[in-house]
Amino acid sequence: MIAVKNGRIITVTNGTLEQGTVLIENGKIAAVGTDLPIPESCEVIDATGKWVTPGFVDSHAHTCIGSLPHAKDENSDVNESVSANTSYVRVLDALNPRDLGLKIGRRGGITTSLTLPGSANICGGTGIAFKHKDGSTVYDIVIPGTEQMKFALGENPRGYDRGRKFMPRTRMGVGARFREILYDAKQYSDALLAWEKGETKNKPKPDFKLNALVPVVRREMKCRIHAHRSDDIVTAIRVADEFNLDYAIEHVTEGYMILDFLKEKDVFCTLGPLFSSPSKSELHGQIPENAAIFAKAGIKKLCLTMDNSAASDMLPLNVGRAIAYGLDEQTAFEAITINPATLIGLQERIGSIEVGKDADLAIFTGHPFSSLSRCEATIIEGVVYPNPIRQI
Repeated sequence: MIAVKNGRIITVTNGTLEQGTVLIENGKIAAVGTDLPIPESCEVIDATGKWVTPGFVDSHAHTCIGSLPHAKDENSDVNESVSANTSYVRVLDALNPRDLGLKIGRRGGITTSLTLPGSANICGGTGIAFKHKDGSTVYDIVIPGTEQMKFALGENPRGYDRGRKFMPRTRMGVGARFREILYDAKQYSDALLAWEKGETKNKPKPDFKLNALVPVVRREMKCRIHAHRSDDIVTAIRVADEFNLDYAIEHVTEGYMILDFLKEKDVFCTLGPLFSSPSKSELHGQIPENAAIFAKAGIKKLCLTMDNSAASDMLPLNVGRAIAYGLDEQTAFEAITINPATLIGLQERIGSIEVGKDADLAIFTGHPFSSLSRCEATIIEGVVYPNPIRQI
């Protein structure tokens, strides 16, 4: 058993405990409170003067498929850009439990990430969630049942490889191919369902690419749709609604321009990267107040992401910047804990400090969102991972 005592405990869902204690047993949170009796056999971590938070959850990452470290001219494994539709591609096949991104995330208090394919394709394949714990193989870190399908609109899928000969080359083409991919998948799914019900004797011809999309068009798998510009966001939602998808919108850079529309649709939005240069035209509308504007508009399904693999430990600092531009602290904590946990479907296991949940915690020397603080230890399923300062 482990006791983390005397810390400022940010439970997220049940307020803040001053000089509180968290008891950990068998990888789970056994008790949370003040003045808790600590068994003599406990390993005690004194968190006096420190902040204890749930392990942060990054619901939109490329961690552990970025091939870190890699040579400057070496391709990462984030994008398989040979087709508009690579639905059968699985992050699981590229997820490296020895990638540097695993430890980098822990250094920022991240304990769970959902890594997605990149946005070079309209349909990029399935991502999967994993814990930032040490493991020999991918099976030691991944969380089965968390697969989600990646889609993308905007500049990336229409212009990632300007020398290619296949559609799309325009936003019209992106919208058309998006519909075509889903239409073909729906036709295949319906034919397969008719065969499964015994309504037809002929099983559809096996199609590996379309079969990967069957759970998508049946609303059995959530879709994550990359869209920065406001018109692309609207297109993403329009097409997703046409095919009755279960979806969330990624980046939502110009979301502040269409708040009433997003509120009406009640859609999960993952904002980020929170700080980047306007390196392409669809980022020119990026503003640091975006998250605060969302929160003040009453949009509750809000997540924040660094959208990175090499710098995921910068997530808390960038959340701090969002607070400096008006985001309230409670929403900030929710946006990197319980909200992304809910988006991934793991809200019963992670995302808050509650009895029975996984013992995933982060211990900060000061306010977690301050540049003057650091995460000195990360705890994942009861295993303590120190983040020491190098001897200087």
